[in-house]
Amino acid sequence: MEERLNATAGALLGLLRSGARSGYDLVAEAQLVIGGFWTITRSQVYRELADLADRGLVERGQVGARDRQPFDLTAKGRAAFRSWVNTSPEPENLRIPLLLRLTFADEIDSDQLRDTISEHRAVHAQRLQTYRSLDRELASAGVIDDQRVTLAFGISYETAVLRWFDQLPDSMKPPEGRPGWPKP
Repeated sequence: MEERLNATAGALLGLLRSGARSGYDLVAEAQLVIGGFWTITRSQVYRELADLADRGLVERGQVGARDRQPFDLTAKGRAAFRSWVNTSPEPENLRIPLLLRLTFADEIDSDQLRDTISEHRAVHAQRLQTYRSLDRELASAGVIDDQRVTLAFGISYETAVLRWFDQLPDSMKPPEGRPGWPKP
């Protein structure tokens, strides 16, 4: 019988391919590796690990320091991961809290609106800088382009988001010289 996986379970199995890790370690690794485009909460990780263990897709190790229990991918889990990763993904489900708030911008205090926009733009500018730096590091280490496609998407996405911020109406932009905001 083929094991059905949701995206979170599939991602966790994928992360476990390189060796056993605790839920705590998986949360940190997920944030680093896929956090730019996929959100996994701590509670989801622990819930999915328990389910994956019950289904025989991962194996629980001995509880170690700080009550951390490692989980290791089983042969059945590796097969389930390969099956999952080789299926067509679901359509994306975009959730951007800033855009949700901006839908109701007429109710937002103008100073709060400009502060929020400035803060969000600074986050995206920092992400772009981080992605470009990581891309340069990987390229100089000889990592080939097809292994950096998600990073290339992140660079393109953040570039587009920053362009969008720069095209907002002047009434939404913070005063000149605000941190994270370019001078006109």
